[in-house]
Amino acid sequence: MIVIVRENVAPEGLDELCGYLRSQDVEPHVIVGQKQTVVGLIGDTTSIDIHHLESMGQVASVRRVSEPFKKANRQFHPDDTVVEAGGVEFGGGSFGVMAGPCSVESEEQCMIVAEAVKQAGATVFRGGAFKPRTSPYAFQGMGEEGLAILSKVKREFGMPVVSEIMDARDLPLFDDVDILQVGARNMQNFSLLKELGKTDKPILLKRGLAATIEELLMAAEYIMAGGNGRVMLCERGIRSYDTRTRNVFDVSAIPVLRGLTHLPIIADPSHATGRTRLVAPVAYAAVAAGADGLEVEVHHDPAHAASDGAQALLPGQFDEMMRRVSMVRSAVTEPLAVL
Repeated sequence: MIVIVRENVAPEGLDELCGYLRSQDVEPHVIVGQKQTVVGLIGDTTSIDIHHLESMGQVASVRRVSEPFKKANRQFHPDDTVVEAGGVEFGGGSFGVMAGPCSVESEEQCMIVAEAVKQAGATVFRGGAFKPRTSPYAFQGMGEEGLAILSKVKREFGMPVVSEIMDARDLPLFDDVDILQVGARNMQNFSLLKELGKTDKPILLKRGLAATIEELLMAAEYIMAGGNGRVMLCERGIRSYDTRTRNVFDVSAIPVLRGLTHLPIIADPSHATGRTRLVAPVAYAAVAAGADGLEVEVHHDPAHAASDGAQALLPGQFDEMMRRVSMVRSAVTEPLAVL
């Protein structure tokens, strides 16, 4: 349930309203937006008398939120949430690009790639230190050593870094990581999500391999219910029977999510397609659909990459993609001329 507050209600009146709501055994969360103030109610609202609530002088209207996700719901929070990480913003009109290798392989590799992607316009450096792999015999990442390399990249190039966390017990190791990524395989690792809800770090939450949009939003709700509202959603493709692409990129999920939630929406065309030649076209589609950012894999020597070389862009390809992304953004965000 959400309560729309009347315009020009004094702080004392808002406090009085929240006091009444607490007396009804629900917890009010006040969200002050650009156009209106909303009070979201968390808890069992079935016993609240809506007619009595609407009769109060501070209240303009009352609406029930039918979806099971509350804090992630746009009805609960009408304005776009802007998530800031290391000086970079996502959402609310701000667009950012996370780029780098799938996995951290060496300091030299990361320094070469970081210099290239920053020059091309990337705002966040991505690199996996811990890698969940289908095969237990595949490269699992460099672990703590990889995180140390990411810290060096961060200091050298002044870029915030994003890396995947797989186990809540590793949280102390990620102190210098600006954005914690939850991979598709861990989207419904609820014990991990609960622990991330206790942190104040931005979370990049990837959609599961066969997850519905509602399941993605409910996973975000787990983090937000723990107190961390700095969540970004990532569309990275869902599993299909077709083998021509690694996954199927659900471009329609971006505008659907835009209507359902206030959280920033990031697109990952690399994991969605699994093919280098398909990454840029899907990135353009995601930007045109309204994504708040991209996460793209870039490697200076993809033929010898320890993981996912088949979907990594070369630095030159990434530079060209960024140039065209800027053109697409301009086309879809600039107001149309009145003839």
